Amino acid sequence: MSGPERSGVRVVIADDQRMVRAGLRMVIETEPDMTVVGEASDGVEAVALARRLRPEVVLMDIAMPRQDGLEATRTLLAAPGAPRIIVLTTFDTDENLYNALRAGASGFLLKVSSPEHLITAIRVVAAGEALLDPAVTTRVISAFAGAPGPQPPPELAALTPRETDVLRLMARGQSNAEIAAALAVGEATVKTHVARVLMKLNLRDRVQAVVYAYESGLVKARG
Repeated sequence: MSGPERSGVRVVIADDQRMVRAGLRMVIETEPDMTVVGEASDGVEAVALARRLRPEVVLMDIAMPRQDGLEATRTLLAAPGAPRIIVLTTFDTDENLYNALRAGASGFLLKVSSPEHLITAIRVVAAGEALLDPAVTTRVISAFAGAPGPQPPPELAALTPRETDVLRLMARGQSNAEIAAALAVGEATVKTHVARVLMKLNLRDRVQAVVYAYESGLVKARG
């Protein structure tokens, strides 16, 4: 069902199990401001549907035939105007989470999550926020991030010293309030710095900023 009364967040569901797709659709379409505009049974179909239907959010299973969800996520996010992606998985492991973050996902959700958690996740990600707790993200990235290249990425030079400080503190999992206290500035100033860091580095959200900080070598993993 679709129409003016159901305008709002448009969602594509990608999962190779028909029953899972049906269950997700049932939950999502109980919300008057959400619509499932398409379903895909593999990664190739998910990419094609998302490019054609332009949803705000894609629910992307990891394990799918032809192309898995991580590769489909990387493919979609390589193009401008990409949707926000929540990766779905049966297994709650740090390695799965790390791979999802590296692929560019904005969120990570277990298939056994409650309907309320699913709806909240879609709303958070559709609003442009990251679904994952920064402290959890920091733990995972610091544990799995590989050695950075010999030279720091040139984009880092575009940051001011204060913006670089903000990025380092974000990478340590600190909130805006904690960053403001550490730098002796107001929270509004921190929000401005965060927005500029994301813009200059072409990052979608704070989670991606944490990934970038470790992968670039700006922040070293703690042993």
